[in-house]
Amino acid sequence: MSLIHPTAVIHEGAELAGDVQVGPYAVIGAYVRIDSGTTIASHTVIEGHTTIGRDNRIFSFASVGQAPQDKKYAGEPTRLEIGHGNTIREFCTINTGTAQDEGVTRIGDDNWIMAYVHIAHDVRLGHHTVLANNATLAGHVQVGDWATIGGLTGVHQFVKIGAHAMIGFQGHVAQDVPPYMTADGNPLAVRAVNLTGLKRRGFDEQRQTLVRRMHRLLYRESLTLTVAIERIAALAEEAATADQPLSAEGLADVGLMLDFLRRADRGIVR
Repeated sequence: MSLIHPTAVIHEGAELAGDVQVGPYAVIGAYVRIDSGTTIASHTVIEGHTTIGRDNRIFSFASVGQAPQDKKYAGEPTRLEIGHGNTIREFCTINTGTAQDEGVTRIGDDNWIMAYVHIAHDVRLGHHTVLANNATLAGHVQVGDWATIGGLTGVHQFVKIGAHAMIGFQGHVAQDVPPYMTADGNPLAVRAVNLTGLKRRGFDEQRQTLVRRMHRLLYRESLTLTVAIERIAALAEEAATADQPLSAEGLADVGLMLDFLRRADRGIVR
């Protein structure tokens, strides 16, 4: 039995691995490249300069690789790159990049993207993220690995969401959310550390305690952001002389937080 339904419309310029499955009435454009093990369900449209990796599942009525919703877009051959092992559910819309940025929208590996999610131009989506139904990422948004974004949440353009962060249901995210934090409410506020997520990912007691200390410096001691960054940086320096120094993973956690805070040009949710 053919893996490509006879009603599918696939441009002769498209490149599909031999085991790619394409359902009824799907449309695949001239510049699309799809690697092995990926399945494209019925009525899906994939256009643009789009590269899709291995073992992805794209469900019905998704629109992937269409032109960005940006008035400055003038038809430049910008790109969409999707990694491996992603699930993209029904009615998702994912656009290519713009020439005003790097010209590419990037989605990493093993992401769980639920129905009606919108991923706009120039988004950088990491690995192992969860985007619940109707989450909307505006242009140039960056989402770190293992982040979770609740249903009906809107993320303002250029916002960064840190690794292991969790955004609650119907959040309005207009500033950067640091790694490891849980944020919800209207207006949005950081409520606590995402301990449940950290435990699921194997963070030991030392690393959990360290993340709690960083949270306290950012949110419980009434410090300016500049001073909080200095105090967080000091945690690594203290560890170098401690009887029980931080593990390599703990030091990496501090480094991840510092790098994020120093790049948070929209300010952080506090």
